[in-house]
Amino acid sequence: MERELYGREAIFDDDGLAARLTGLTPYGSARVGYEHRDDPPVAVLTGGRGMGKTAVLKQLRNLYREITPVALVDCEAVVAPDDAGPAWTPVTGALPELATQLTARVRAARPVQFPRLSLGLVAVASISWTREDETRARRDLQSLGPMLATVDGRGDAATGWVTKVLTKLAASAFDSVAPMAGMVAEATVETVLEESFNRFQRRSADWYGSYPHAGGNGRIGLRQLAVDFERGGDLRRRAEDHLVLALAADLVAAYGGLAWGARRGRPVLLVDNAHTPLGRQLVEPLLRQRAAGVLDRIVVFASSRVRDHEGLSHAVRRRLPEVAHGSHWSRGTGVTAGILAVELTPLGPEQVRSAFDRHDRAGRIPAGLARGVHRLTGGRPLAVELLALAAGEAPEPASLVPGSLLDCTVEVREDRAPAQVADELLARLLPGPGQRLEFLSVLAAAHGEDSARLLAESRLGRGSPDGDVALRMRDVLRADDWPVGPGHFVADPLLRALLLHRLRFQDGDHPSYAVWQAVHVSLRGAYGPGGRRPSVPHLLHQKLVLGDAEACVGHLRLRFEEPDVRAWLESLRFIASAPYPRVRGSAGPDPRRAVALGRADNAAPRGLEPAAAELHVLLRRLLHGIWLLSDPLALPDEEVIDKMAHELRQLSGRHPTGNSVLWDAATHWPRDVRAWRPLSMPPGEPGSDGGGRPRGDGGPDA
Repeated sequence: MERELYGREAIFDDDGLAARLTGLTPYGSARVGYEHRDDPPVAVLTGGRGMGKTAVLKQLRNLYREITPVALVDCEAVVAPDDAGPAWTPVTGALPELATQLTARVRAARPVQFPRLSLGLVAVASISWTREDETRARRDLQSLGPMLATVDGRGDAATGWVTKVLTKLAASAFDSVAPMAGMVAEATVETVLEESFNRFQRRSADWYGSYPHAGGNGRIGLRQLAVDFERGGDLRRRAEDHLVLALAADLVAAYGGLAWGARRGRPVLLVDNAHTPLGRQLVEPLLRQRAAGVLDRIVVFASSRVRDHEGLSHAVRRRLPEVAHGSHWSRGTGVTAGILAVELTPLGPEQVRSAFDRHDRAGRIPAGLARGVHRLTGGRPLAVELLALAAGEAPEPASLVPGSLLDCTVEVREDRAPAQVADELLARLLPGPGQRLEFLSVLAAAHGEDSARLLAESRLGRGSPDGDVALRMRDVLRADDWPVGPGHFVADPLLRALLLHRLRFQDGDHPSYAVWQAVHVSLRGAYGPGGRRPSVPHLLHQKLVLGDAEACVGHLRLRFEEPDVRAWLESLRFIASAPYPRVRGSAGPDPRRAVALGRADNAAPRGLEPAAAELHVLLRRLLHGIWLLSDPLALPDEEVIDKMAHELRQLSGRHPTGNSVLWDAATHWPRDVRAWRPLSMPPGEPGSDGGGRPRGDGGPDA
């Protein structure tokens, strides 16, 4: 899904990072002064899934591909073809694709040629050829055809070249059935140079004279390159690194000499998912060469999903707004000091509003929906775009809340069937085997690692042959840079909401919701008396999820007059943070609203004294009000906010010692809700952690 980008002006403005590195503005291709004329950094965009790294790289390709050579490779999408031969590796698969993209015509400049890279890849491709398997050789050469055409531009060059090479090899190179990498590579290179390279291009073979043990002889270097590649291990890695540098050398040659004055700006390499082994193999040879003082002036934009990747160990780190007018980068010591790591920041509320306005030209959606989506998503661009698209296409937008947007169906691409928003987001934010989603949907209900392990044992099977399920899923989350615990096993609010949505609705068994019920019943048993993790606040949290609000109200009433009012408020806040058991497709006001405003369930239990009965009803209203106002899938309601403040002030007059704490909460909590923040404890005496963790009768990781 190509989407309009918001909040990325620091990269795309006329004086933004892209313009200053390439020397050309993204829009209009006007010349810009280079920020780093001779030694540009490798710019690595960091951020988790859905933060827009790929979208930025695609936008760079779209904006620059007509004005300067540019190529984009997704390192997670480079896979071996069905007919791949022994010479195929991710590196040898990616390099021809990059070269082919870089040869596309741009304004006022001849296409870039890749003679050095062509020679190296042909030498490597020949390592397994035999006279008895001519088909293998023909298939390998034809797969390199688009790149070889950069050297010989005749329309039938690739086909004719294949025939000539095979003819010469049949006559002179093959004396046995067994592959002989060095001899075959040498004969192949000689054929290529004689038949397809002009006298100027033949000099490119000399570049391989710098290869180890070549002694300055380029043909020996190419032969040794093929031998090293065939032997594998570190030697193959050395050969692959040299192939990467061959691509860079061809780019540098295209910008040197007389051609330099004919070209504007710099060539651009875009490497998506560069934190992968392939990404590092494509980027690190350039970094090592630059650190050694060999400069190339190639602009490299890459992306890394892992902020603290070891490949970024000595990078200069900046947040996106900090590079809007200058990167403030200078080369330090160490190879990775050649990296400028730019953390992509979330979208702000106004940028989310702009995304919604783009899909809601008629202004039909509720005024607070964009802010509610910002709160739910944390400004993650992918989620914002999908939810804004869903809101714009909804048939009855006036009743929308963030939770109902997850149920909507949108057309993401024309060549795909419409998808439900929640399913599409999970597929994009947490890709991989379906079992991951199954496991993580269950573990999303856990409060921390200990309760996740408890759930894994009770719901996912104790005896997994692959080891501890909870710990494996923890590593899955960390590998994609998702935060884990301690307050929640799945700590990102958006990802947790999506996984709990799947847990609730995956089996489609309304009104039973068997899987949802079973998971929370397991937690309720673990937190109850005699359970493995006894904790009163956690037990009541689970009871509220399962619909037993009266048990929660009764506990709050019985503990209300205890001296530690802050602990009581913390328990109230934690209990009311429970996920709400939504009903898919339900229309009209949230049922909690009527209870919070005293319009439903307004009777006290039988047998209570009048004062206790009045307190019970008041606390029921307050609990449901806070439950609604704390829900990231709902929208704040001014009437409920005012009612919550009123109830807290009423409680301050009832408590024998804690009137000031409750009175302050009546001001503090409405302010938090109106600012779209989680409820925070009002300032008070020491002893509270202020972070929303229930105190007493169970720890935060219960």
